[in-house]
Formats: sequence, structure tokens, C-alpha cells
Amino acid sequence: MKACVFTLGCKQNEAESASLMRGLEERGYEVTEGLGYADLYLLNTCAVTAEAERKSRQAVARMRKFNPAAKVIVFGCASQNFPEAFSEKQGVVYVAGAMHKDGVLAFLDGEMGESAGNFGAETAFCELPAPKRTKTRMNLRVQDGCNRFCSYCLIPYLRGRSRSRSLESILEEAKGSDCREIVLTGIDLSSYRDGENDLGDLLYALKDIPARIRLGSLEVSAITDDFLEKMRAAGNVAPHFHLSLQSGSTRVLRAMNRRYTREEYLSACQKIYAAFPDAAITTDIIVGFPTEEEEDFEDSLSIVEEAGFAHVHAFPFSMRKGTNAAKLHDLSAAVKKERMARMLNSADAAEQRYISRFVGRTLTALFEEDGGYTENYIRVYCESANEGTMYEVKLTKTIKGGAIAEIVKEI
Repeated sequence: MKACVFTLGCKQNEAESASLMRGLEERGYEVTEGLGYADLYLLNTCAVTAEAERKSRQAVARMRKFNPAAKVIVFGCASQNFPEAFSEKQGVVYVAGAMHKDGVLAFLDGEMGESAGNFGAETAFCELPAPKRTKTRMNLRVQDGCNRFCSYCLIPYLRGRSRSRSLESILEEAKGSDCREIVLTGIDLSSYRDGENDLGDLLYALKDIPARIRLGSLEVSAITDDFLEKMRAAGNVAPHFHLSLQSGSTRVLRAMNRRYTREEYLSACQKIYAAFPDAAITTDIIVGFPTEEEEDFEDSLSIVEEAGFAHVHAFPFSMRKGTNAAKLHDLSAAVKKERMARMLNSADAAEQRYISRFVGRTLTALFEEDGGYTENYIRVYCESANEGTMYEVKLTKTIKGGAIAEIVKEI
């Protein structure tokens, strides 16, 4: 039997899908993640934007074009939000939500006769099989859920409250990996806590793992002197901080329920640079939030340079029914489009400024199928680099979104 696991959305979804792929293999399935002919399809959905939810719904029909007789299992945030949109589709035999994903394997084992999974809240972290290695880097789940309730975001309502994986379980999975780089993932990674151990303690506990450790998205509250000191002491953590921003305007941040100011965000950036002078700080910025005036948007433009971002993921505001922001008056598509163009120009310029600092310098890069990433997350391209291999590389010139480099030696 051939099974296909198709994933939309975040790194957490990718990690969960990789675990289910391992579970399928243990049950005798031949497993792939690329859409093609299969007897069974597993669809891991996303609902972070309306567009992501639309693509999730369309994916069922895409799958059934390859095999109209195939069975389809759907789970994830989009099906948590609107299960009927999937359960009514032809070929769908089981629909679950964003939690209790171990129920997918239980259904395949015949332990659950119902066609609908458990949509109730999880009270503890849901353990899944160790993930199948599908890429050069491994996404390692350490936390799930979120307690922050940003005014524009559905995810806390779909994923449930914050819950963390035990440090012991994380270490066991990390030790069993043969990847050269492990990415710690969570819906709110900054809230990780196992007893008295916080995220800094987790990083230090991973210090003897023979892999480069990279952090997923962080909140401003995580950037403390204690956290940075533990990260430095660990010695194997990449100096790359995806520090979520969303807006450079304190007024808009307040409307977003982000719980920090522009000044506090910039102070966190300065702490990072003091501890790791070559650090890459990357971020997300929402353009066109309903309360965003031109002055607020200009604050977002200016912080791109002030913070010294290495990369900015900018995207227009997407109204999500059920959130507090949905009660506000949305800005016009024309305003969002015009502001997006200006933001993308600023983001490109910031990225080029950051990368230019490292031309002529030697960094360490782990290569994937198409290029590699340095420890500070610069995309590099080298002739003759092998996928899955780590090299010291010398950056020779910048290109859009990255740099050309030459191999110094294999590590």
C-alpha cells in the first residue's frame, strides 16, 4: 500500500507530518510526501490565513485526481476550524483537528471506528513517533499551543493552550537523529517550560548533541540576559533569531495585543547583537492591519533598518473570522498592495545590507538540494557542494536573496 502525506503551513506541521510518515512506515506503508498516485492520502492543513484554508480545502480534490478510489484522512488547523468543509468531501474517511494527531494512527490501527477524531483540548503534549527524515534539516517538536491571543490570530483557538514536551523526550529524539542541523519548533517556542527548565535550559541540555541547533520563531519576552548566556554556553546554537515583530508601531502593536513596544523590541535586538555581533535577526511584519495609519506604516518601514534585519517576511493582513481584529474595518486592497510594495523594497535593501557585511568572510554552511544556509541564515550557492554536507565557505559576492560562495573545506 502506498501512502502520501501532504503538508500545508508551518514547520510544526512539517514535523508532525514527518512523525506520521514514520508511523505509516512502521505499519507497512510505502510513504511519500510529494503528490502523486497513492492508495491513502493524509492531508495536514493550515488556517493561518484565509488563503491557506482555501488551499487546504482544494487539496482533497487535487489528491483524488491521482486516484479517485483513494481514501483521504484530513487533520490540522483548517479542519479544526471547519471540519464540515472536509467531512462532506467524497473519499474523506476520517477528519481530525489540530490536536490529538496520534488519533490518525489509532484510526489506521482500527482502534477508532468513528470517522471524526477528537476535537477536544489537549492537556499535555502529544507524543508522536520519531520523525522520518525527509530533509537535510530535522524539525524537532518541543512545544505546542499558544496563550498569547494576538488579536489577528486564530491559532490559539485551534491549537489550544501552551504545553511543552519533556526535556528527557526531546533529548532522546535529538540523540537519535543523524541530521547535521536540528530546528526546534513550537507554536510558541518562547513559552517552553518543563518543570523548572525553560528554553535556555533546553538549549544548554542539547550542548552535547553533534548537530547545529537552530531556533524557530521567538517572542521578545524570550530575549533575556540569562537566555543569551545559556545559548552562548551551549556553543552549538546557530546565531539566528527569528524575532517576531508584526508592526513597528507601538500603537498598532497594542491593537494587535502583542504586549511589547517598539522600543522594547529594539532593546531586545541590541541585547542579541551585544551577545552575538554577527547574529541574523529575521522577522515577520503584517502590512495593512486595520488600525494602521500611514504614520504607523512608516514606523514599520523605519524599524527594518533600525533593527538591522537580515530578512523580513512581509505579508498583507488577512481577516480571520472569530478573532478580535475581525471586528475592525479592514483597509482596502489597494492600500495594502501599495504598502506591501514599499515594505518589500525596504526588506530587500535590508537583506542586501546584511549579506554584504560577510562578503570575503568564511562561514559554515549546511547544503540542501538547492544551496545551503550558513549559521547566520545566509542562503549560499557553491559549485560542487553536496546535499547534506557541511562546509566552510567563503562568500564572494551577493545576489538577490543570498550570496555566491566558494568551498574552503568540508567539515
